[in-house]
Amino acid sequence: MTTTSPAVARRPAPGRARDWLAVVSVTAGIFAIVTTELLPIGLLTSIGATFRISDGTAGLMMTLPGLVAAVAAPTVTVAVRRADRRVVLCGLMLALALADLVDAAAPGYWAVLAARVVLGVVIGAFWSIGAGLAPRLVAAPRQGRANAVIFSAVPLGSVLGVPAGVLLGQLAGWRAAFAAMAVLSLAVVAALAATLPPLPPQTPTAFAVLRGLLRLRAVRAGLVVTLLLVTAHFGTYTYVTPFLADVTGVGPGGVTALLLVYGIAGVVGNFVGGLRRAAFTGVILLLATAVLLLPVLGRSEPGAAVLLVGWGLAYGAVPVCVQGWFARAAPHAPEAATVVFTSSFQATISVGALAGGAVVDAWSTSVVMVAGGCTALAAAVVATRKW
Repeated sequence: MTTTSPAVARRPAPGRARDWLAVVSVTAGIFAIVTTELLPIGLLTSIGATFRISDGTAGLMMTLPGLVAAVAAPTVTVAVRRADRRVVLCGLMLALALADLVDAAAPGYWAVLAARVVLGVVIGAFWSIGAGLAPRLVAAPRQGRANAVIFSAVPLGSVLGVPAGVLLGQLAGWRAAFAAMAVLSLAVVAALAATLPPLPPQTPTAFAVLRGLLRLRAVRAGLVVTLLLVTAHFGTYTYVTPFLADVTGVGPGGVTALLLVYGIAGVVGNFVGGLRRAAFTGVILLLATAVLLLPVLGRSEPGAAVLLVGWGLAYGAVPVCVQGWFARAAPHAPEAATVVFTSSFQATISVGALAGGAVVDAWSTSVVMVAGGCTALAAAVVATRKW
């Protein structure tokens, strides 16, 4: 049954400043989540040295949140299905601030892992509820732009958030970086409380609703595309640094510059995908082509730079395109569609990284690029079918 109220029924007037401030507040929340999730990549050695653990053990900080998020996306969303979305999002950001504070003051590695479990819950629930809010915050003609703004938090977290956090960690210690993220998370809580309107659930998400979505052919096809495409990306991008170092032959400074180029292209690709409603199949083919050609043309720095721009443009559009696929497949249950998107995306991140690692260990980084490109091509084949 659909729950309605004057707050839900109201359609925002075009261009209202407060509506866009609400969009920016949700974006800031996702930015804080993405930055916190990825921050250990740049601080792994420092954190490992503090607790005297191996790099492999420290790597649990990256794999644990994704696995927890995949489970939390449906379970938490169902648990709070009748709660005001504004209250839920503020509560989740408070939980993120708490997790960051635990990281900053952790007496042992067990405390860090406990905080990463909380982070996983926040990732799954905030994405499931917040990523699909654009239609409730801005007028219909501006929803594509609002979606692009919200999803821009993902590449911006990689391009701006993580480097800033790593720099602070180098200057003041890794604990200071997480303390700063706690402050940012609390600021986001205040912004969400001030700018979001009351958002009672329109269609409460129950497990029966989620099971119903899985009976839809378009939803099942979206899950297959997500599995193949996200596996292709994370199975290769996780190992792009050793590829650039070993095959392209660039030093640490060159790798950083190339990854920055990739990140900037990702920001552009996100807005192109959101504003232009880019053809999803074209996005997948661009990603597949860039990855497949890396072992051939990526042996020189200029060639690698061109291909990373193409890769960044393509993957920058992927999250918004995938979310759009699920939204179109289940227009009657938009929040449930976002839950399916979030859960499948987060679960596949870990699958992709593990699969890519197995290929790298057995063969090489060049082989993993070819395997990833072929997997992306398979995703394109599924995406082109009529569902």
